[in-house]
Amino acid sequence: MSSVHYKTTKPYGTLPPNAQVQPEPFTLRIPDYEIEELRRLLELAKIGPKTWENQQNDGRFGVSYNWLANARDYWRSKFNWRLIEQHVNSFPNYTISIKDGHDRDIMMHFTALFSEQPDAAPIVLMHGWPGSFMDYLPILSRLANKYLPADLPYHIIVPSIPGYAMSTIPEDSEFTIDDAARVIHNLMVTLGFGSGYIAQGGDIGSVLALILAMQYPECKAAHLNTLAGNPPADDTEGISEDSRERLNRIKLFLQTGYAYSAEHITRPSTIGFVLSSNPLSLLAWIAEKFLEWSDVSLPLDTILGSVTLYWFTSTFPRETSRVFIVSHGFNPYTEILGAHFPALEQPDELLQDIEDFIGECITRNFTVPESLATE
Repeated sequence: MSSVHYKTTKPYGTLPPNAQVQPEPFTLRIPDYEIEELRRLLELAKIGPKTWENQQNDGRFGVSYNWLANARDYWRSKFNWRLIEQHVNSFPNYTISIKDGHDRDIMMHFTALFSEQPDAAPIVLMHGWPGSFMDYLPILSRLANKYLPADLPYHIIVPSIPGYAMSTIPEDSEFTIDDAARVIHNLMVTLGFGSGYIAQGGDIGSVLALILAMQYPECKAAHLNTLAGNPPADDTEGISEDSRERLNRIKLFLQTGYAYSAEHITRPSTIGFVLSSNPLSLLAWIAEKFLEWSDVSLPLDTILGSVTLYWFTSTFPRETSRVFIVSHGFNPYTEILGAHFPALEQPDELLQDIEDFIGECITRNFTVPESLATE
């Protein structure tokens, strides 16, 4: 075991002493010519003709003509990608090569807040679709404002899951969600957390968290903000009115809001070509979900930041691989604010829930090894 503390020049950049490898510090910087190319493509991109459906502003037919036209104009003339980069780069970012269990090297990107406390609890936060590691930056900001590196009670690891943003997947062979979970597990072990860590996630991230908790004893607990499940076909006897209403909403979602997933599952190549060839198509496809699946209206800059990251990193079509699209019903409607993007919509509430969960787990002394557990 190494006794060297790997450290970057940024706060929260000191890795734990038992880290196996020093990851490479990473700075997000898109070349000027790619930004200019995106602007030119947006200037040339045409919006289709107005129809009765695309002039409805209630979202039932998807993104409206007016919203897309206004978003395109703002994206090409006022949106500032460099501000997004500046915010991302204010946190320690890294890349590291991780084996996937089949002797394939996966280049993993992650951002992190490393604690200097010897008993800090490690937790990996995993985004879903159509999100990215940037979803969790509001939580990282709150933790950095609340704790100094010497006081931070957690090691926070936020990876770009394989195939998203700066994390790769193989181009010449199938890559399953179990492979992705194995890579994330190996990442946590490589960073020095092989004696115990906690997994947290939503959407695809929740599936990864479940796999980690079920297949790897080093993952001591899982915190989910999405729980997959299909509503029962007929038997709703004995359930509350509230639960029945929620089941009806799930059924409605499966009937009217699930077509995107069927396309991802059955024709990932086709949809990948469509969305990787035109930034306006990518915006319409992804923005629909940010608009429909959010309880709190997200700023346009937030939506465009995520879409622009997808564009510059060619996340489509890599993340449309069938293995990442889990065919399940989930309820995008909830009485608890946060919906599908809680880390963006309600970061204070999600952070408090995660901290409460970690505290409960540590109290029960089953999340982390004795060397990390509080007395």
